[in-house]
Amino acid sequence: MLTAFAVKAAEEEAPSLLLPTLPDLIWGTIVFVIILAFFIWRVVPRLNAALDARADAIEGGLKRAEEAQAGAQSALEEYKAQLAEARAEAATIRDAAREDAKRIRAELVEQAQADAARIVTSAQAQIEAERQSALVSLRAEVGAIAIDLASGVVGESLNDKRSKDIVDRLLADLETESKAKA
Repeated sequence: MLTAFAVKAAEEEAPSLLLPTLPDLIWGTIVFVIILAFFIWRVVPRLNAALDARADAIEGGLKRAEEAQAGAQSALEEYKAQLAEARAEAATIRDAAREDAKRIRAELVEQAQADAARIVTSAQAQIEAERQSALVSLRAEVGAIAIDLASGVVGESLNDKRSKDIVDRLLADLETESKAKA
């Protein structure tokens, strides 16, 4: 009988696929409210906390990125200032080196000229000393030749001191005459 009753009831009411029956609607609503309360009580706060933490992390990351960019900009400007200062210092050093090179070159030229003048003076003194030595030697030889020649002409020996003095006086007179003409 129960089965006959259930079959009869099933035949009389055809359930609608779009509209649920009243008990299904009530139980479905109760379960939905319980699940909704559970989500609001447990899941939503955790989800909000995770979203807040993520938002804080993003904001902190943006703030750190802005600070890093500002730091990089200040470091770049400091680097540019140091580079400009280094270039100015290099230019100063280069100019000082050029001035030193000019000064050293002038000193070397002056020293070379002084050395050349000293060498020329020394050479002239040496030449004058050799000329004087040659002149003394030449006088002695000319005097000896003149005495030998005169001895040959006179026929007597003229090798005494008096004859040498006469020849030396004669050569000195000839030398003063040649200097007077020059």
